[in-house]
Amino acid sequence: MHTMWKGSVSFGLVNIPIKMFTATEDKDIKFRYLHKECHTPLKYKKVCPTCNKEVSEGEIVKGYEYETGHFIIIEEKDILTLKAEVDTRNIEILDFVNLSEIDPIYFDKSYYLSPQENGSKAYTLLRQAMNATGKIAIAKMTIRNKQTLAALRVYKNILVLETIFYPDEVRPVSEVPGLPEKEIINDKELDIATKLIDTLTAPFEPEKYKDDYREALRELINKKIAGQEIKVAPEAPQRKVIDLMEALQASLKESKKKQENKKKPTKAKAARKTEESLEAGKEYNIK
Repeated sequence: MHTMWKGSVSFGLVNIPIKMFTATEDKDIKFRYLHKECHTPLKYKKVCPTCNKEVSEGEIVKGYEYETGHFIIIEEKDILTLKAEVDTRNIEILDFVNLSEIDPIYFDKSYYLSPQENGSKAYTLLRQAMNATGKIAIAKMTIRNKQTLAALRVYKNILVLETIFYPDEVRPVSEVPGLPEKEIINDKELDIATKLIDTLTAPFEPEKYKDDYREALRELINKKIAGQEIKVAPEAPQRKVIDLMEALQASLKESKKKQENKKKPTKAKAARKTEESLEAGKEYNIK
């Protein structure tokens, strides 16, 4: 696993040297744009539409658009000065809080932290203390030239750092158009909807979820590489728009049927159990 950042976690007067690793990865299948005629990958050039010419890297400056069509130029030296003020290789713990107090909308990216040389004892101390108290830490750090808030917590046997958005980076829900406010839901509809949720409630097992689209796309790519003929799937039938109560009742019925099917032993399992019973009978002379 590639080390993407080195620094330390400051915990009161304790300083824990750590290495940081990206904890998640993007599994999306990415495509290149090609010239249709010869399949050569295309390159993108920066062109100024006013001067009608290609612009080199040395001719590009950073600008902030404070009004439509009006920019102020930010010099590289100004940015370097600001970076020097905030760019520290330190994850500074500010507070300890309960994880339940942070809404998931604030979480951005996850990173694993491991101790550097001579940091094992302090790392273990912080990990065990956080486990004992059930608290997580709110910290600040600079990563990729941006100062960010972070939540530091224990995941299994490792410290995990989650970058989190600042409050002003989360858009107010009041800006979302079309939110229903005065819809009347009767007790029977609510009761059936609640029962439906109960029948669909299960322990969280992340391994059972998969990206169906990505798997289908990977299968398509493999078939094309192998030169196989690609068959077009038949169009799925359109669902009829039905009454809300009817939809709830049908969903509840279907959900209960699925739950019952899960509980029923399959033929293979039943045969296996019969074999095991026979073996047990032989072992203990059961007749």
